[in-house]
Amino acid sequence: MERNLLENQVALLSDQAAAGTGIEIVQVEVKGAGKARLLRIYIDRPAGPDQPAGVTHSDCQLISEKLGQLLDEADIIPGEGYTLEVSSPGVERRLLKPRDFERVIGQKIRVAVHEPIEGRKSLEGKLSQFAGDALEVEVAPGNLVHVQLSQVRKANLKFEW
Repeated sequence: MERNLLENQVALLSDQAAAGTGIEIVQVEVKGAGKARLLRIYIDRPAGPDQPAGVTHSDCQLISEKLGQLLDEADIIPGEGYTLEVSSPGVERRLLKPRDFERVIGQKIRVAVHEPIEGRKSLEGKLSQFAGDALEVEVAPGNLVHVQLSQVRKANLKFEW
């Protein structure tokens, strides 16, 4: 089975496993083949009225159990077995979807772009705005750089000590 198709199927089952839990599926990765196949699922929990943002060990365990059952029932993983890993995306999490960018407005990010912008293929600064499909990154006080989402090769939150 093609890796992208398998990743999409695992993502759909992951969303089913997370439905109604308040947990979001951030990213799904499928690596390797056969007994060495690894399914890596990154989850997050936005802040709620009674709960701070962040993933707990029990959140990972819940999604692992629910998703494991759905995967076994659907029998979509070719080969003899797989390893399922469910974890937090970490403090320097990748930003993939528009909602990821919306959530980190005002925080420091690092963005790598396909084509240079103002002579740079990498930008680091505060995400001052995200609207539609455009980012506005403050790379220095008062120096805003506009980046179209389609230009982004890779983006992640930048943790500051």
